[in-house]
Amino acid sequence: MISDKSNKYFINEVLETFANNGISELKESLERLFNQLMLAERENTIGASPYERTPDRKGYCNGFKNKKLLTRSGELGLSVPQVRNMEFYPSCLEKGSRTEKALKLTLAEAYIQGVSTRKMAALTQELCGKEISSTQVSRFSEVLDEEVKKFKERPLKRYKYLYLDAEYEKVRQDGIVQSLAVLKAVGVNEEGQREILGISCSLSEAEVHWRNFLEDLLKRGFSGVELVISDAHKGLRCALKAVFPSVKWQRCIFHLAQNAGAYATNKNMKFEICNATKEIYQSLNKDEAKERLRLCLERFKTKSSKFCDWLEEHFIEGLTFFDFPKEHWKKIRTVNVVERINQEQKRRTRVIRIFPSIKSCERIVVMIALGIHERWITDQKYLIIE
Repeated sequence: MISDKSNKYFINEVLETFANNGISELKESLERLFNQLMLAERENTIGASPYERTPDRKGYCNGFKNKKLLTRSGELGLSVPQVRNMEFYPSCLEKGSRTEKALKLTLAEAYIQGVSTRKMAALTQELCGKEISSTQVSRFSEVLDEEVKKFKERPLKRYKYLYLDAEYEKVRQDGIVQSLAVLKAVGVNEEGQREILGISCSLSEAEVHWRNFLEDLLKRGFSGVELVISDAHKGLRCALKAVFPSVKWQRCIFHLAQNAGAYATNKNMKFEICNATKEIYQSLNKDEAKERLRLCLERFKTKSSKFCDWLEEHFIEGLTFFDFPKEHWKKIRTVNVVERINQEQKRRTRVIRIFPSIKSCERIVVMIALGIHERWITDQKYLIIE
């Protein structure tokens, strides 16, 4: 075994080398120092030097494992000694491992907060003498996967209202850039608090994706819903009929007005049509809404007959909120509560532009949602529910 005396001799030799050659030799000196300390600790732990025959041996040397350790002096290339027949990890690396993990968590959190990889590269260059790539930052974010899993799989309870919406991101898949649908579900529970119930990412917003998403909510204990608020996406509507066939549905008034604008013949008319559609649903009751519909149809019958035909057909889809308490109307006739999450998502993800994988996108979006969710459950009640 290496004696304390020879160990001290080696350390003194390293320090002398550093003293003679200055900062240029610091990285190499540290590598030698770490590697020698780990060798000494292994020999002391197993009670024998390599190839030494002794009855006091507790384990056997089992080669080395390469490890990169980020330090302020640069990235050190270490050879970590391995041991058979017993557990062994060099104590001199334990602090370094904790520091490395803390750095990874910090970089992952900065990534989620929307800090560009260019800024993070400059920071790590200053702290560790080494720049990091966007791929490395994305890989560091994997340390958050356990939190993502807990949030996505947590049990649910009873909710009175369910809001559904989707936002799109760009992802590189199979060598090409594709659109990724990020599905979101927000619920208002029986205490009147908002909760983000689920996030799911897929390359389409087809019925099967929505249906699987809704069925997963049920498996986690979701129940009691009386009204679903969403846009009229075909895949979503089919999924709702399959999973919640008896639950009332409210078409988002904002999306309804945007869809109506597609029947305008010019930009000015589009503004008119959108406002006229919204005004119908600002009525005091269903009868007044029907009267406003009649006046709207008369106003536009010569300007855009296609709009009038479309509005007559879909008018009833925006009336469901009248069946619920008046104090709730303003907040249950649109999916604005989900749109706010979408806005925060876009604010954070626009610096990324294109995600390297579906999993990396879901990780970021779920962590953003988790932060919003935690604020919501400590806020005042979203709705007063008796």
